Amino acid sequence: MLRFCCLGSGSEGNALVVEAQDGLTVTRVLVDNGFGPRQLARRLARMQLSIDDLDAVVITHEHSDHIGGVPALVRKRRIAVFASGGTARAAGIGEAADVRRLRAGEPARIGDLSVAPYAVPHDAAEPLQFVFSDGHRRLGLLTDIGCSVPAVARMLDGLDALLLECNHDADILAAGDYPPFLKARIAGDRGHLSNAQAAGLLAEIDRSRLRFIGAAHLSRHNNRPALARQALAAAAECSEADIHVAGQDSGLPWFEI
Repeated sequence: MLRFCCLGSGSEGNALVVEAQDGLTVTRVLVDNGFGPRQLARRLARMQLSIDDLDAVVITHEHSDHIGGVPALVRKRRIAVFASGGTARAAGIGEAADVRRLRAGEPARIGDLSVAPYAVPHDAAEPLQFVFSDGHRRLGLLTDIGCSVPAVARMLDGLDALLLECNHDADILAAGDYPPFLKARIAGDRGHLSNAQAAGLLAEIDRSRLRFIGAAHLSRHNNRPALARQALAAAAECSEADIHVAGQDSGLPWFEI
């Protein structure tokens, strides 16, 4: 069995829990942690979990909304941290934690969970995104990417579930009050996906097994959940009600695939 829940998604903090169960054994990993100890504890409790239920932490990259809460977590409970070498160095966690190096294209095993890392264009040292599997079902995570490339699309073919970045609406971003340099960073090829870019990627991949589509990492200032739903639903040729949106505060409840 493979299931997941989101503790929160957005520029103020990100965390995802992925769980694989094989008979009586359960493997549970936390993907990123941009929340302080109290926030993390509250958000885990909402999912009937605590930090003692976690077997490992898997990190996408070193930006604070993804890794800000990791040092405090590993000080409180010493569990393995899986990250690329570049991310570990940039985040300064190499000496403070039990770091296991991940490399793009080299799947890793954490208990009953397979983790397939892949490289993405983003303004970080060595960013990775992941496809998780229990051997039967596959969950893809893709946030914090400036533009799609063929290798990324290939990784997302044939998934059973996908959490896909819909960071901004291009028109809202362009008309907003962010300074020009920040607008350029967000919209650039090493920034974040717009709704339209996410929809284009979703339309391109093999969706024959896809049972869950979630929009993630939405900007509070430069996007609206309704716009993300509309864009992804059109690309997937499904109802807008079938598109789930991971909120900054609410996250997403448990989904089993």
